[in-house]
Amino acid sequence: HPINQTLDEMLAIFKRMGFAIAEGPEIEDDKHNFEDLNFPPDHPARDMQDTFFMEAFRKDGSKREDVLLRTHTSPVQVRLMNSQKPPIRAIMPGRVYRNEAISARSLAEFHQIEGLYIDKNVSLAELKGTLVSFAQQFYGPMLGGKELQYRFRPSFFPFTEPSAEMDITCFLCGGKGCRICKYSGWLEILGCGMVHPNVLKAGGIDPEEYSGFAWGMGIERVTLLRTGIDDIRLLYDNDVRILEQFV
Repeated sequence: HPINQTLDEMLAIFKRMGFAIAEGPEIEDDKHNFEDLNFPPDHPARDMQDTFFMEAFRKDGSKREDVLLRTHTSPVQVRLMNSQKPPIRAIMPGRVYRNEAISARSLAEFHQIEGLYIDKNVSLAELKGTLVSFAQQFYGPMLGGKELQYRFRPSFFPFTEPSAEMDITCFLCGGKGCRICKYSGWLEILGCGMVHPNVLKAGGIDPEEYSGFAWGMGIERVTLLRTGIDDIRLLYDNDVRILEQFV
């Protein structure tokens, strides 16, 4: 399947770079999915991720209000920090769920891959170097005879500070501008940043001694860009006429 092909290639690249693979439950609680990732109860960033809450009960029969389908694979990072001492270098692939309208560009169920590196004296320069190296291996160092270009734009995520989004030259139009890149010549491929001190504390790690970086990207989005498929729903229709093109 094209999604599996994309994911397998990403995993192979990061494994060559020394990252282990970590996994966690798809049914989560508010603490791991939001609170420990620096989302206060009234934080507006919670509105960015429409959540599927689940009906759940304790052993005594009382109802729980904090059980949900994870909205990202970031809870795996929290669980990893709580169970392992630094240095930590791992990637977290998996299925995530958001209560969104299904369209040509979005689904209620999709895949992400996130990464985490924590050690002493980890820098923003190492983050940029890691992601540029990944992009060169995944997309290729050249595009139309020219060197592939990269840029980092300031952004905001509750669990990282500073935060950024990474763009590459649109490999569909060579940077000239097209409908897919909204005629900008650039394609956003991931979000990233330095792990917020509050997240390190929630994971039982001293932010005065350790620092780290994290990033995340959607597998379906990358698959669409690489295959030229223009409707994300086609990836899940199990239409043999489409799937057999990727054997």
